[in-house]
Amino acid sequence: MNILRRAQAIPDHSGRVVGVRPEGEAWRFIHFDAYRLRSGQTLRGDSGPNETALIVLGGRCSVHAGSERFPGVGTRDSLWQRVPPPVLLLPPRTPFEIQPETSLHLAIAGAEATRGYPIRLIGAEEIVAERRGEGQTERYIHHLLPPSSPAERLILVEVYTPGGNWSSFPPHKHDTEDPPRESYLEEIYYFGVNPPSGFAVQRVYTPDRTLDQTVATQDGDLVLVPRGYHVVAATPGHECYYLNVMAGLSRAWNFTLDPDYATLLNWQKPAVAQSEAR
Repeated sequence: MNILRRAQAIPDHSGRVVGVRPEGEAWRFIHFDAYRLRSGQTLRGDSGPNETALIVLGGRCSVHAGSERFPGVGTRDSLWQRVPPPVLLLPPRTPFEIQPETSLHLAIAGAEATRGYPIRLIGAEEIVAERRGEGQTERYIHHLLPPSSPAERLILVEVYTPGGNWSSFPPHKHDTEDPPRESYLEEIYYFGVNPPSGFAVQRVYTPDRTLDQTVATQDGDLVLVPRGYHVVAATPGHECYYLNVMAGLSRAWNFTLDPDYATLLNWQKPAVAQSEAR
């Protein structure tokens, strides 16, 4: 399985630049699309069988979801302002229409659910920020939709890593359903790089090395983590951003560290809900 999906240089007719869909046993849960939309362009869709999150990464828009309207959704002009973005969470079978009021950078993430939760807008003031790690592993986190927040399938987080630092560190995995030791969660990394001429590096590898891929990710690229340990490095002089989407058999973020690096853990795992996905 190729874990890297390159962003298109030019968005397609809908504004989509990169995405992924379930592909069978190798990739079972996560639907994801990133869009670059122009002011005046309209994006219409339906959550279908999925719990779906609309994440306004940059710009401002109006959203009509089901019978509800949300005008002026947006908190930052671009990823790099480091203000938490709003997230609109939709249950399955919810039609939506998005009308950009400015140039819009939008992510849509979903995973199959039974009924989900009522439509709700999660504002920046509700999102917990965290400084994690020290020195060469320091990074900054926005917990957009943590396991403790009501949802059926999705976990969402965004991370800023200074140039030259390591992130998602120590390498860890969550590909086995054995709570509370470990939970089965697929994960995507949607990357931003500033300035965009640079790159970040990600490695994904299993203990037996049946999966062992290292990729150079550019601004707008997508990396899939179907299983195995994973870790990210930001090249010097280039800040790295990534949006994580996780979904699987439960919403508890339980993970196992690579034993070769476990002694380097220098942060405390936040409390998570031990809820099972319905």
